[in-house]
Amino acid sequence: MSILNVEKLSHGFGDRAIFKDVSFRLLKGEHIGLIGANGEGKSTFMNIITGKLQPDEGKVEWSKRMRVGYLDQHAVLEKGMTIRDVLKSAFQYLLDMEQEMNDMYGKMGDVTPEELEDLLEQVGTIQDTLTAQDFYLIDAKIDETARGLGLTDIGLDKDVNDLSGGQRTKVLLTKLLLEKPDILLLDEPTNYLDEVHITWLTRYLQEYENAFILISHDIPFLNSVINIIYHMENQELNRYVGDYDYFQEVYEMKKQQLESAFKRQQQEISQLKDFVARNKASVATRNMAMSRQKKLDKMEVIELAQERPKPQFNFKVGRTAGKLIFETKDLVIGYNDPLSRPLDLRMERGQKIALVGANGIGKTTLLRSILGEIPAISGTVERGEHQQIGYFEQEMKSDNYNSCIEEIWNEFPSFSQFEVRAALAKCGLTTKHIESKIAVLSGGEKAKVRLCKLINNETNILVLDEPTNHLDVDAKDELKRALQAYKGSILMISHEPEFYRDIVTETWNCESWTTKVF
Repeated sequence: MSILNVEKLSHGFGDRAIFKDVSFRLLKGEHIGLIGANGEGKSTFMNIITGKLQPDEGKVEWSKRMRVGYLDQHAVLEKGMTIRDVLKSAFQYLLDMEQEMNDMYGKMGDVTPEELEDLLEQVGTIQDTLTAQDFYLIDAKIDETARGLGLTDIGLDKDVNDLSGGQRTKVLLTKLLLEKPDILLLDEPTNYLDEVHITWLTRYLQEYENAFILISHDIPFLNSVINIIYHMENQELNRYVGDYDYFQEVYEMKKQQLESAFKRQQQEISQLKDFVARNKASVATRNMAMSRQKKLDKMEVIELAQERPKPQFNFKVGRTAGKLIFETKDLVIGYNDPLSRPLDLRMERGQKIALVGANGIGKTTLLRSILGEIPAISGTVERGEHQQIGYFEQEMKSDNYNSCIEEIWNEFPSFSQFEVRAALAKCGLTTKHIESKIAVLSGGEKAKVRLCKLINNETNILVLDEPTNHLDVDAKDELKRALQAYKGSILMISHEPEFYRDIVTETWNCESWTTKVF
């Protein structure tokens, strides 16, 4: 049974076309991976099918009485609510039924026997529904799912206004899973999850009976939970049955077949044109030349899709740093409460270190304490000499209304316009993206602009907080190559072992230092 039908969809922003005449269907129980390079329109597609955006052309039809749950990258939460309040709101329809039932109990002393019988019947129906929906196990369900995604580490009584962007996303994801909608729409759900919680979410989605559409650049995660791929490229949307690895095989084969057909056709066109040019003037051969010209005119010319620019991340290495990168003595990190026991850590020039461990235990706080951006609760941090630090933050707090060109020019005022455009193009951004405002770019394109600033500054130490969030497969592979080749030192937080394992010289597990209880 078809849950969702999309027919002849076209959409664009200004003169930039995103989709052209695409169709899509979602069947009951399908687990779909929606893939494509940064900026191809995956999040835009989600916004169109959820009604947040109106398409320029085309039809979006959901089957009746479908409960749709959508986790997007930019959702917000109301101030003043605790995490538990938000999670409880997943069961609002059941809480409303309980209130209705209690109101009926309140009326029972003031009604006629006939009305009482009617009220008792209604109460019985509601009671049966509440029992069938496990209403009296809500608190246990909340605790179980919150633990699975690491929210109990943050504390369920914490005000949502005090949460980081990543923590807010985790709260929304947990609420969504508790709602158990008929269809789940998930946009990059693993961006703010660590390995333990990704494993939990993987198991959950593998056992999920209903349909879902998942946007993700985390290929091992994608492979383990989906059975259909929809690939978005060059304004088209194509369906493949199977996982991502199978899609890649079929896609490469189709690409090679198309290239071979294109070469054969170009050779034939060249021969026909040559024959026409040589024979159209002669009376004896004019008819044959006209026949060849007709064939040329009727020919459906094969066009190869324009290749997207592949990113090239080559970090500029500055002068050699001193032997000591940093050393901490009895360092206790945190804001109001300590997040760590006293830490004695040391990093020396040439080391490449990954900080790993569950979310919320203080990995980012440790980075910022070492950099001197926030004060420690106690203890000291000593940093070495001649340091040129490049810092990639996990999330940017505010919307940026500069164009990409303005953003890079502000950082490098001596660059010519040609140099600014070339620097952005090397990071895999097209002309249309380069001329756009940063605020309208996808998460991956924004990350590429930030990486553009990082690679064009001379550094000898890179401090990277989840640098792969939002990046597409090509950009992630190129970033991995560039960090392997980097001659400086690296201190990096990452939840993707496939990414950091071949870059770092050692891994520090922050769970062994944290004051958080697991």
